[in-house]
Amino acid sequence: MANREQLAIIKQARSGQVEAQLMLGKLYLRGSSGLPQSSSTALYWLDRAAQQGCTEAWLEIGSHVPFEVAQQSERGPSLCDWYWLAFEAGVMEAGLIYARLVLSETNASEARQLAANRALHAAAEAGVAQAQWLLAQQASASADAQHPTLANSVLDPQHWVASAAQGGVTEAQQALAESAWQAGRWDVFLRWALPLAQNLAQQAHAWHATHSEPGQIHHPFFAQEQVSLLARCAHAIWQSEQPKVDEMQRFCELAALHGERGAQLQLGLWFARMDQHCNRIHPGFGSANFKKATRWLTLAGEQGVASAWFALSRIFLKPEFSQRSVPDAQSYLERAADLGHIQAQAECGAHAWRNRREQDGNDVRALYWLQKAAAQGESQAQAMLEKIAPKRVTSAWAQQAQRLLTREIINGQPFLAARIELAALFDLTRAEALLIDINQFDHGHCLQIDIRAQYGRSKRQLLLVRTAQQRQALDRIARLFEDVDCGPNGPEGNYRQRLYRLKTCLPHLMDDVASAEE
Repeated sequence: MANREQLAIIKQARSGQVEAQLMLGKLYLRGSSGLPQSSSTALYWLDRAAQQGCTEAWLEIGSHVPFEVAQQSERGPSLCDWYWLAFEAGVMEAGLIYARLVLSETNASEARQLAANRALHAAAEAGVAQAQWLLAQQASASADAQHPTLANSVLDPQHWVASAAQGGVTEAQQALAESAWQAGRWDVFLRWALPLAQNLAQQAHAWHATHSEPGQIHHPFFAQEQVSLLARCAHAIWQSEQPKVDEMQRFCELAALHGERGAQLQLGLWFARMDQHCNRIHPGFGSANFKKATRWLTLAGEQGVASAWFALSRIFLKPEFSQRSVPDAQSYLERAADLGHIQAQAECGAHAWRNRREQDGNDVRALYWLQKAAAQGESQAQAMLEKIAPKRVTSAWAQQAQRLLTREIINGQPFLAARIELAALFDLTRAEALLIDINQFDHGHCLQIDIRAQYGRSKRQLLLVRTAQQRQALDRIARLFEDVDCGPNGPEGNYRQRLYRLKTCLPHLMDDVASAEE
């Protein structure tokens, strides 16, 4: 509560005495035992004093009233004059605020823009970090139609960004760190980002000192940008020649506790003492803690990180792990493969092929995973595919039969025409084309050709579906045969009946070619 002396000053200020207005503005600006600190109230009284010609009043405004307070004032545009006078009197910070006020105006005149440009450059040259950062921002938006004069006059934005960063402007430091991160320059990234991450770690340490409770895990709340910064710093530290592992682990833990999946993966790999390829890292870092590793890797995997499941598959195969389990390892490997991990897909394919005789359909699963891995450029998977399901020699009889098909035959014998089309697409023999069960042989990624029950000389084979044309034809033909019995008791009859129908519809088909294919 104001004392008697202050109440007297307030009364005099209200009556219009300039000295009292100046004094009251100073009291509110700095705060006192009787009056609270209030920049907005201070600005009100200092502005009234300045309007009566008080030089010290506008100097106080230019030196101590921040931009945010001036911008919220009803007299915002008029206040620019006081900041300009303070700037011309040598207060460089006032030049920055003047420029920001002009830039915030929707219809600033060209003369005011030029004045703002001059003030901003002068403040930047004088070492005002926020002015340097604003200049850099103006350079990056040089096509801004609202302030073309100011924007086009800014040169060398990187110089101003670097100067602002050295002056402690967080936004400039973040901008330089982002640029270094994108370029993969870990040393430069750490130069700007590491102090920011260390400050976050100190905040977390102070928070733990006052909020931690036994038996519970607590962490302070950080914004997503801050969590990403911690995770990136941990990664950059690990990539350096002599990583500070304690600091890396601390950053990783903070980011991982906030749910950052990349940090959870890195932390899990660190506790398992494995690199990103799941190879053993240098033994000088100490022994692994697989219990902690599985916790973080599981959390990362549940967020869709394929590498986390792959790492878990490796851990559960280790003989030194107390919970070693081959079935669990295989389950994690398949989870990684489902999420697109190339090596996991190749290993799932190889594992299924090795065990093809133990369970029906394992060879089909093998082709599925190998095809997935080969599509991502895995050379060994591609080599296995060519060995398991090689491309067939062009079927001459099928090509000739397809050329002889007429509209009358296609409309009168749709099942036969469809089988001939399949034979031409997949180079099937005559017996395969006539006997395959259309409702059973298609597995999406491959075809299972098995007619041994009706044609003893044949062998079970797998054919890859390699093109979109093949896939579309299969889907169309599957709709034709839907709910149709493809066995000998169905509408097509047995093998002899189907063969007779083929020869009857296509009498000009060369029997010697068909016999050779058969």
